[in-house]
Amino acid sequence: MAQFKSEFLHTLHGRGFIHQGTDLEGLDDLMRRTPIAAYIGFDATATSLHAGSLIQIMMLTHLQRCGHKPIVLMGGGTTKVGDPTGKDTARQLLTDDDIATNIAGIQSIFNKFITFGHKPSDAILLNNADWLDHLNYMNFLRDYGRFFSVNRMLTFDSVKLRLEREQPLSFLEFNYMILQAFDFAYLAQNFECRLQMGGSDQWGNVVNGIDLGRRLGLPQLYGLSSPLLETSSGMKMGKTASGAIWLNPDKLSAFDYWQFWRNTSDADVARFLKLYTFLPLEEIEKLGALQGAEINDAKKVLADEATKWIHSEAALDQIHRDASSLFTKGTANALGAVETIVLTEQDFLQGEIPLIHLLQKLSLTSSNSDGRRLIRSRAVRIDDTLIEDEMFKVHKDMLLREKTLVISSGKKNFKGVKLSDN
Repeated sequence: MAQFKSEFLHTLHGRGFIHQGTDLEGLDDLMRRTPIAAYIGFDATATSLHAGSLIQIMMLTHLQRCGHKPIVLMGGGTTKVGDPTGKDTARQLLTDDDIATNIAGIQSIFNKFITFGHKPSDAILLNNADWLDHLNYMNFLRDYGRFFSVNRMLTFDSVKLRLEREQPLSFLEFNYMILQAFDFAYLAQNFECRLQMGGSDQWGNVVNGIDLGRRLGLPQLYGLSSPLLETSSGMKMGKTASGAIWLNPDKLSAFDYWQFWRNTSDADVARFLKLYTFLPLEEIEKLGALQGAEINDAKKVLADEATKWIHSEAALDQIHRDASSLFTKGTANALGAVETIVLTEQDFLQGEIPLIHLLQKLSLTSSNSDGRRLIRSRAVRIDDTLIEDEMFKVHKDMLLREKTLVISSGKKNFKGVKLSDN
């Protein structure tokens, strides 16, 4: 269904957010007639979400901007079970204290995008531990277990793919989809929630919740999934060779976050502008049509728009100064622009460390072979000096003499290194 009448679905369709939906015509009619509540769940597996979760946050933000009510559901309960989706092994079990710490770290990001409060379209933040922790197991089995078909659950990708690869799936993990379905029913009964959204990998769980609502005699529930995004190079969105692109400023510097978006490949710029900014589509169309060196202007707009929501408008001025120093004045004068790690005496064997090892420590490469490849391709510099020797070693006295070194991989990736004073 390409022509939506409700503002929300029209917006999501135009920007590329919609992958699948249940009864989109009925949902479109409902959202055109009245504001509704919709939710997305976020398990608390780390102290921060990464850029891969941004598409879900943007969907909730568009929902609120269109006059509907977002429900941000923290998975304080489901995190104790672990979502098997996309995993070959069980997730590490976290303690209650670990989960509470992770939730505290994650919550702050939503405040940058969504308004919470008591007005009709203000968002609410809930924790499913508040109801899942208090379920009586026997009563739960009796009241809800009869509605779930094991035969059907075995067809869900999260289960089927694990079994096809002959990887073990614990009974604990098998219960995850039941608990997520119960969440949807609980939110429908207690918060008038009519829509669950999530990534396409959650589709089976979403449909399961809709089916449970139907069996319980609840009002019609709906599901909507977004595509699981990969960059044009095949990398999972929000991940790089050196690790996750975290949203929390204490886990990734503003400059490194900006640089991630600035390094977007030409083929991804227009798509990412639609998904990760609020710029009008007409403006995005013009930016996406830029060719050659001019496409860098569109990348800078993408980086600025994506970064200001996480790190503020004020941070952009310093980022631009730092970027100008890096890209036009050479690395030697740009020490304040880069994330810097501190080496200790223990990092040096006989007073030196192989450059290929240091590149990994700085998360500029993912392996020794990757480091050798970069050096062979003449892509590695220390300050402004090109390094062409794959066996090059950084001597401790270089740090003592220069205080701080800036090491670059290519023209856009820079990291600093200095020696501990202790």
